[in-house]
Amino acid sequence: MGKRKTAISSQLADMDLRLLRVFKTVADCGGFTAAEVELNLANSTICNYMADLEKRLDMRLCERGRAGFGLTEQGKVVYDATQELLSALDQFRNRVNLSHDRILGHLHLGCAEHMLGLPRAFIVDALGSFADKAPDVRMRISTMASDDVLPAVLDGRVQLGITVLHSDMPTLNSLKLYDEEMSLYCGRGHPLHGQRDDQIAFDDLQQYNFVESPRLQPGRELIPGMAAWNKQVSAHHQEARATLILTGHYLGFLPRHLVKNWGWGDALQPVLQDQLSYSNTFCAITKPQTERNLVVEAFLGCLKEAVARNAR
Repeated sequence: MGKRKTAISSQLADMDLRLLRVFKTVADCGGFTAAEVELNLANSTICNYMADLEKRLDMRLCERGRAGFGLTEQGKVVYDATQELLSALDQFRNRVNLSHDRILGHLHLGCAEHMLGLPRAFIVDALGSFADKAPDVRMRISTMASDDVLPAVLDGRVQLGITVLHSDMPTLNSLKLYDEEMSLYCGRGHPLHGQRDDQIAFDDLQQYNFVESPRLQPGRELIPGMAAWNKQVSAHHQEARATLILTGHYLGFLPRHLVKNWGWGDALQPVLQDQLSYSNTFCAITKPQTERNLVVEAFLGCLKEAVARNAR
């Protein structure tokens, strides 16, 4: 009988940790292609990393093909072990951080799109304060659709998310940040463009095409009667939604500050603004166990201070 191949040596190198992090991200995203944006790596590079890890561990970690992506039984074991390992590394960093006045580690934020366009610059202030307080922390910011931030926090792809919560999440800690005012808009060339609100009846809106957004999804409609609207196209990213509205063929909701900042006050006209406007409440969200991380705790402290300063 031949000698059994050793899967992993007594020491883990930096490359081993990198490969395991890539593997965890691929598993969290549900496949190689879905992980490209998250990892900022080409599909071929991810494939090479995964092949290296499987060779290093001497086991098959995942299956992919027509049936889709899935972890093997060994892959599930390695995934659970990887989560435990990365958690232990975070605990190690916490203990080291407590031993001196330097904060070490990494911080991954997941933010809803167009955060820099907010009327109040508290996020910029918080990031500046954090850079002064924790210059040794490696920071990464991912911008995504608002609805994509919550699952990224829940499955651990990001440590802290900033987004709109459409319902209470008792499993998460949340910090209210600000309210964003939303209005219904039509573009130049649309039949409603140029009409006053007193010339438009709510029931007349059913004859027009709408761009579906998160608040127009079934069950999320804020105003009775919205369910009957003709949501012909879907665009949950604000830039894509604005592009469709600008064609003059669709109605859709956009943040007021975004329309102002992009200089589209003439091209986009609010429709029934008093009747069809609403507010989105943005929150910073974390899992309770993540919030005990000293890096995350330090950034939350900077965020709270920035929100308080901008509220004055």
